[in-house]
Amino acid sequence: MIKQIIAEIGSVHDGSIGNALNLISLAKKNGADVVKFQHHLANEEMTKRAKPPPYFKSEKRDKYFERILFSENQLTKIISHCKKINVRFLCSPFSEKSVEILEHLNVDAYKIASGELTNLPLIEKIGKTKKKVYLSTGMSNFKEINEAINVLSKNELIVMQCTSQYPCDIKNVGLNNIQKFKEEFKQQIGFSDHYLGIEAGIAAAALGATVIEKHITFSRSMYGSDAKFALEPEEFKAYCMSIKNVWKMLDNPVNKNNLNSFKIMRQTFQKSIVMAREKKKGEIINKDDIKFKKPGDGIPPKNYKKIIGRILNKNKKTDSQIFFSDLKKS
Repeated sequence: MIKQIIAEIGSVHDGSIGNALNLISLAKKNGADVVKFQHHLANEEMTKRAKPPPYFKSEKRDKYFERILFSENQLTKIISHCKKINVRFLCSPFSEKSVEILEHLNVDAYKIASGELTNLPLIEKIGKTKKKVYLSTGMSNFKEINEAINVLSKNELIVMQCTSQYPCDIKNVGLNNIQKFKEEFKQQIGFSDHYLGIEAGIAAAALGATVIEKHITFSRSMYGSDAKFALEPEEFKAYCMSIKNVWKMLDNPVNKNNLNSFKIMRQTFQKSIVMAREKKKGEIINKDDIKFKKPGDGIPPKNYKKIIGRILNKNKKTDSQIFFSDLKKS
């Protein structure tokens, strides 16, 4: 199972191919395995009445998407750049026409955005490609998610816990759904992170999410609908590093019964039974005659009762370790 961090570029590029290419490089440099774009064809996906989301009203929705849309030639350059620097390209289509364009560009996977999860005709078209699908679930219930999964039965699938709130309130992150999704869907589970900080993605990785998606931007001061809830480069770097470290920890389970690697540490920090005072051969060892001191390479303190009442078969000095060979057989 390949673990991945997806850098959601979304619309942060604001229609600039230069911004897009630089964001791809920045995402790769700071730890992303995949970069994700959105392909909006305004005339194919919305009417003139479609309102913009409440967090972005600076432009009419259709005009905004028309302005930032990349041509097929530009998308070809973007995909080529991804291949050149060894980062995977991923895109969310928002119409069947968009799927046709992406198929013409020979993409190898699709991301289904939360708002499209109930758009079964679109999902059916994507399903027929037999390609990998990342399914975001931000505004759907279990029944709707199952309906989409059934359509994608022949596709490799990652089901993404997501909350469609920008930015996502700490009380609405829904980390509990990662385990629920595992049990319910029997699929690889991911997490699309709209929380402003880095904690949610790290926690999701620890809970078993194997794909994490997070928005990236040059600066949260940038214009557009996505930048304000994205991570800036250094934040994204820390985010990726932390998540990959968590995955590495999970991939290397520790057997608490295998103490070989702790031998030196046990000797250094644990204790042994030693003489509290000097005693002669033939004397009986009482509780007051012993103490417990480092290093831990002798008889451990837990065995002190096996020492009490035994007779020494040799002289012992203060602080000298006691060994069973120092004692007469009982």
